[in-house]
Amino acid sequence: MNEAIKNLIELQSLEFEETISASSEKRVEALRAIIPGPILNRYDHWGDQGKKGVAALRQQVCTGCHLTVPVSTRVELLADRGIPVCNNCGRFLYLQSDVPEHAPKKKVSTKTNTRQLAHAA
Repeated sequence: MNEAIKNLIELQSLEFEETISASSEKRVEALRAIIPGPILNRYDHWGDQGKKGVAALRQQVCTGCHLTVPVSTRVELLADRGIPVCNNCGRFLYLQSDVPEHAPKKKVSTKTNTRQLAHAA
């Protein structure tokens, strides 16, 4: 993950805290000073609406708008080339490393569901 997106994520977490301490305010100012202007303007566009400007990409879905993004966007994130944005909502995207993108899904037996429905009736 490149430095600019790390700074954006930290900025967003500080700005969306319920209470902001004096040290948090200083850190917010420091982050805003090092984030490039065009990136900060796009980020602030979302903040002006009370929304987050940075969203995680999970299982090919933007967690900001909940729509599928192209595979090329995920490839950009994996290659760490720039700061990709969601083609649908325009939020900055990052891969959330602590959540596996291909987590195994629990298989539900139709036989079990039929029995549960029969007992419910």
